[in-house]
Amino acid sequence: MIPNPTRSLLAALLMWTGAAMAQEAATIAPNANLHVEGIPAIPASLAEAVNRYNDFRGHGFVAWHPKQREMLVAHRKQGANTTQIFRLSRPMGELEQLTDDSDPISGASYEPLQGRYIVFERASGGNEVAQLYRLDGKGKAPVLLTNVDERNNMSGWLRKSSRLLYTSVPIDRTASGGSRAEIKTQLWLMDPEKPAGRRRVAEFAGGGWSLGAVSRDDRQLVITERRSINESRLWLMDLASGEKRQILPAPDGKADAAEQASYRVAGFSVDGKALFVVTDQFGEFNELARLNLASGQLDRVTAHIPWDVVGGNLSEDGQRIVIVVNADGKRELHFLDAKTLKELKKAPALPEGSITTARFDKRRGELALSVNGAQGPSQLYSLDAQGHLQAWTRAFVPAGVDTSRFSEQQVVRWKSFDGRTISGLLSKPPAERFPGKRPVLISIHGGPEGQASIGFLGRNQYYVQELGVALIQPNVRGSTGYGKTFLSLDNGFKREDSVKDIGALFEWIATQPDLDASRVMVTGGSYGGYMTLAVATNYPDRITSALDVVGISNFLSFLKNTESYRRDLRRVEYGDERDPAMHDFLDKISPLTNAARIKKPLFVVQGRNDPRVPYTEAEQIVAKVRENGTPVWYLRAANEGHGFARKENADYQFYSTILFMQETLLK
Repeated sequence: MIPNPTRSLLAALLMWTGAAMAQEAATIAPNANLHVEGIPAIPASLAEAVNRYNDFRGHGFVAWHPKQREMLVAHRKQGANTTQIFRLSRPMGELEQLTDDSDPISGASYEPLQGRYIVFERASGGNEVAQLYRLDGKGKAPVLLTNVDERNNMSGWLRKSSRLLYTSVPIDRTASGGSRAEIKTQLWLMDPEKPAGRRRVAEFAGGGWSLGAVSRDDRQLVITERRSINESRLWLMDLASGEKRQILPAPDGKADAAEQASYRVAGFSVDGKALFVVTDQFGEFNELARLNLASGQLDRVTAHIPWDVVGGNLSEDGQRIVIVVNADGKRELHFLDAKTLKELKKAPALPEGSITTARFDKRRGELALSVNGAQGPSQLYSLDAQGHLQAWTRAFVPAGVDTSRFSEQQVVRWKSFDGRTISGLLSKPPAERFPGKRPVLISIHGGPEGQASIGFLGRNQYYVQELGVALIQPNVRGSTGYGKTFLSLDNGFKREDSVKDIGALFEWIATQPDLDASRVMVTGGSYGGYMTLAVATNYPDRITSALDVVGISNFLSFLKNTESYRRDLRRVEYGDERDPAMHDFLDKISPLTNAARIKKPLFVVQGRNDPRVPYTEAEQIVAKVRENGTPVWYLRAANEGHGFARKENADYQFYSTILFMQETLLK
């Protein structure tokens, strides 16, 4: 007979063991929209351990109210799946939710005279066929304003009436593989309260057209014709007649390829006689310049700043200009006197981090700022004309996460195969908790005309802080921010030179005393997904595994099947597959052609409705690599497009990624 105390202890031990085993056996099931292949069951214990890194929630500035000191804010509330639009009536006030939908809202604006309603932009299931809606107030049903057979983009308002300018591109829903022969962009003028009376202002051949600015007297528009990341044209249009003339580059000039330049509109001067533009016409970097519309004279304004100007905004009174400068991956503010065009030397003290938005309020000249950095997601501030800074929001950080421990990203540099210097951002795990050589995750940005920039890492911090993984975000050739020559170094037949930059990164990692060159995983999204697959085929012995998110696997099938309004722009970057030599080259370097070289485990993530990189790019690489006996995990979401925008889907991707890292990189 077992004594009672012993029996009680044994019973308690058995209960505890049973509970522990049950918890270990419990798993997280994928939701109904997720298709899963090859991914092991996700332990509930893993999800519980990482969930505190799963709910960082910042705020994005959307628009100022035209009359009152309030703004529209983009935010995902607690328990919600997608980002929606909220009204914020005062600094640090309660957020009033205005939209509530299963799809995220991609843009919104107040009616410009009284703020009587808002117009917002939303697509379905990640398909990017955006529609415009009018919302008359909280609790009211949104009113569809646009044609669902068109892809629409809200462009701007006339100042003296509540009429909206927007562009549309017809969508061919019957053609297979995006095979529309001719793409046209249409510019429309519409009263959102009377949408049936919309007027077509102009029609342009191709998909690269957009509205740049409206003059303050509502008579003139500037239209941007984007031919590539390296080349664009600006046209001045009369709104009443629709007549237009080219203003940049000078129409009488005959620029060759070496003289091509990009132009982006920053806004009209108050008197309408000049136009502020951002251009790389004068050198390697984008500068702010002022164009005299009568004479055509283009004068440099920020030649003294040795980095790209990424945007600018003119105050309503015409006194100040604010510009955002991309300084080696960190976005900084500069202020200019709009009359003298001289930089104001005394800049106000700002929160630490990168500036992602800077927008003047029309009535008060107050500047809205969105700032994020290593210690937290985006927060909103305002800065008045006297330099007084005021916080409007505080980002939500989950309990149990001390973001003050998150270190700043370090800029690191290495020499590539041709002697060119390549840079990237390095985030190191805390040495006191993770001594010795650390495994490395290389995360390659998309674009390819993108850039890994300084800012909040969100979920990625879990890899650094809790798994002890060093994160490297390289800016290979073809990235923006380092001059237009660098931007074009991966075009066409030079495509694989950017892959060689990662090969040189492997060599650099091997020289670092605290990095483990024998444990390296590569990942990336979109073009970064192509780079991931290309690294897996070119350097299979230098990696433990690869994670491809919505990546290109075959350039020929990609160019055939990507949405037709994007195809010509992509041909400038990747090469025109209709040219026989380029066709053969693109086929030769495509990861699908070289899939037999992928020897390490591969994880592929894809949205079923992706219009940019169709899901077939994922399906074909998954099938081909499996044929060769290499382990492949595959995750596809039926209600997503070019990346996962819904939290529940992104959460499952995160859990799966950690499990993949544990079984490959960290094993």
